[in-house]
Amino acid sequence: MTRTLLAIVLVLLLGGAARAERLIVSVSNHRVTVTPNYSGEELVLFGSVERDATTPADRTAYDLVVTVRGPRADMVTRRKERTFGIWINTDYRQFLQVPSYLALFANRPFDAITSPEIARRQQIGLNNVLLTQRVGGDYADVVPNDAFRSAFIRLRTQRGLYREDPSAVTFLTPTLFRTGIPLPAEVPIGTYEIEIKLFANGAFIGKTETAFEIVKVGFEQFVATTARHNGLIYGLATVAMALMTGWMASIVFRKD
Repeated sequence: MTRTLLAIVLVLLLGGAARAERLIVSVSNHRVTVTPNYSGEELVLFGSVERDATTPADRTAYDLVVTVRGPRADMVTRRKERTFGIWINTDYRQFLQVPSYLALFANRPFDAITSPEIARRQQIGLNNVLLTQRVGGDYADVVPNDAFRSAFIRLRTQRGLYREDPSAVTFLTPTLFRTGIPLPAEVPIGTYEIEIKLFANGAFIGKTETAFEIVKVGFEQFVATTARHNGLIYGLATVAMALMTGWMASIVFRKD
């Protein structure tokens, strides 16, 4: 009985400590519409750290890491080599169900927020994010300096689809914060998950999550929906348009 009572007391104490801080967050727009002239935009994530009576008195400074993940998909990175003056694909690596968009933001350098062990466990920084690959018959992530992994991140970064910024999160007050989420013109369509992790004195305190959605509207969305749900009609319409275009071209360029 004594051991059971002690266990209950410990659970209550630990549970209370875990709830000493609570993250309250929101995003400026939960539904982004993409039109034919869409050129990108920036959302704003803002929130606060809610303290209660169980918060340690000496805990006055916090660190935040915000991770934004777009829809997941399989992708391929290829290695090209020059052979007899021609660039050809010599090898490739398939990345399985990796985020199509990935951004990590913090209020100071990632390695200053927590220990390397916690950073790896919590996937803090691009080097610590799991990017599963098919290596032969195996499925695994690899070391950060792997040539294919580095090339994959570099190419996604050049397109604005992968990024990390250790100074993007701003604390407006000791507990009130904000950060921008830049979305490039070629942003993938789908649901985006936002994970906000709270640290204090190098320790992981807790996290919360929110999300937003990117949808395509207008004629492009109509075409995409028709192709997906009415493949036969879409195929026939495409063939008809090709025939019509060819017939019109033959009339315009016909030589008398």
